[in-house]
Amino acid sequence: MGVLADHAIRLMIERGEISATPAVEDVQVQPASLDLRLGTRAWRVRASFLAGEGNTVSDRLEAFEMHQIDLEGGAVLEKGCVYVVPLMECLSLPEGVQAVANAKSSTGRLDLLTRLITDEGVEFDRIAPGYTGPLYAEICPRSFSVLVRPGMRLNQIRFRAGQATLTDTELLALHEEMPLVDSEAVIDQGLGFSVDLKPAEGNLVGYRAKPHTGVIDLDNIGYYDPTDYWEPIHAKDGRIILDPGAFYILVSREAVHIPPDYAAEMAPYLAMVGEFRVHYAGFFDPGFGHANAGGQGSRGVLEVRCHEAPFVLEHGQIVGRLVYERMESRPDRLYGADLSSNYQGQGLKLAKHFKS
Repeated sequence: MGVLADHAIRLMIERGEISATPAVEDVQVQPASLDLRLGTRAWRVRASFLAGEGNTVSDRLEAFEMHQIDLEGGAVLEKGCVYVVPLMECLSLPEGVQAVANAKSSTGRLDLLTRLITDEGVEFDRIAPGYTGPLYAEICPRSFSVLVRPGMRLNQIRFRAGQATLTDTELLALHEEMPLVDSEAVIDQGLGFSVDLKPAEGNLVGYRAKPHTGVIDLDNIGYYDPTDYWEPIHAKDGRIILDPGAFYILVSREAVHIPPDYAAEMAPYLAMVGEFRVHYAGFFDPGFGHANAGGQGSRGVLEVRCHEAPFVLEHGQIVGRLVYERMESRPDRLYGADLSSNYQGQGLKLAKHFKS
């Protein structure tokens, strides 16, 4: 029981439980997940939606469609608009295997809300055992307009057999065996992590997305000048004030370690601690921050959006938690070791599309 590793995902492809047109490429298979590819057409819709019981996404598109967009050759998805894009991959899940999706790291760091929807789906990013049918990405650019093309990979899906989540008792035992953070572990329904607003050098603590910027072509890596899109945030007293509606890139105070036999998902902390949400792209592959994968623990980049009221965020404040899950088996390749990574050993870092 646990999260299925790369070799198990390849077996699902061989058995036809995961299919695609064109066929799934090996580069899509990650240590504990599968990257999903955009199809050739997008629908601009009036509002976000779920298909709901007894309905297909196609039925809903007929009701909410504004217009269609051909993605061949590239097309701009505009900030503040909602789009639905059929994905190249389809599923035929066996009973006993469920699926969970989330945005990829670079997608989240661009504030590009990307969620998976399915026929008869009643939740975003959750697929029940036995589901057979197409997959769709709902995309809403919230800070930057983006240029997309067919085949781009904005979200990923992972597969789980049975109960995989560690209890707090199990998590504490794992931390005592191999430290999961480089500081005291705060364990309560997962491993708590806090925000770093007192860096070891200087006073740069993060970035805030500028409100009026140019388009970002998602194929351009290390291309854009950060100053055209981001305002640096400095803190001299270990605190900042979050502006309502603004999007921030911050970093965790703790260096995180995901052992090879585990994966983790970053979940928001209790809503009562403040009017903000942390981390929309929250999956950590086996080997993230692992010593044998080239890292001595890696700090988590925090994607933060403030809601209704300005909020004071202070150094060391707990803002989220890592929920650890068992792998069904150890992956053939680990994050940052056998697979190149833009974010292994990271500190405060913008998406890969920006110059260092």
